Amino acid sequence: MDVFIVYVVVAIVLFMGSFATKRRFGLLGLAIAAGSLLSSIWSYGVELMISGVGFPSGPLTTAIVQSIIIILPAGVLLFHGYTYKTLFGRAIGAGLFAILATAFLVEPLGHVLMPHGLGTNIYNWLVNNRDMIIGVGLTLAVFDLFTTKPVQLADKKR
Repeated sequence: MDVFIVYVVVAIVLFMGSFATKRRFGLLGLAIAAGSLLSSIWSYGVELMISGVGFPSGPLTTAIVQSIIIILPAGVLLFHGYTYKTLFGRAIGAGLFAILATAFLVEPLGHVLMPHGLGTNIYNWLVNNRDMIIGVGLTLAVFDLFTTKPVQLADKKR
C-alpha cells in the first residue's frame, strides 16, 4: 500500500473522530504534543514489555507502539472537554487536528512505510515541512484554548 494512502486513511479517521465528538482543536492539539513527548520517553520501555509478552520486536512493532502512544492522550480527551457549537467550527477544528496529528505521526510511520511513486513527493514534503506544520498547529491550539469560554453555571448568572 502506498504511503500516501496510509496517511490519508489515518487523517480521515482522526478527522472523523474529532468531528463526531465535537471536541475543540486546542485541547486535542496539545494532547497530541503531550503524546509525542510521552512517546519519546516511553516507547523503548513499552516495546520491551511487549516483546517480553511474546510479540516480535522490530521496526513495525516500534512504529505501532510509538503511534499508539502519540494518539492515546488525544484519544482519551475525545470523550472529555470543551465542544464546538457550530458545524463550521467542528469542521475546521477537526481538519486542523487531523493535519497536526498526521504531522506528528510522520516520523514513526516513516520508519516502516517506504514511499514510492506519488507518495514519495508528498512524503518528502511532509518530512521537510513537519516542524513548520507542528509549530503553526501548536500555536493555533494554544490560541484556541485562549478563545474558549468557560462554561457558565446557572447559579452564577443569578
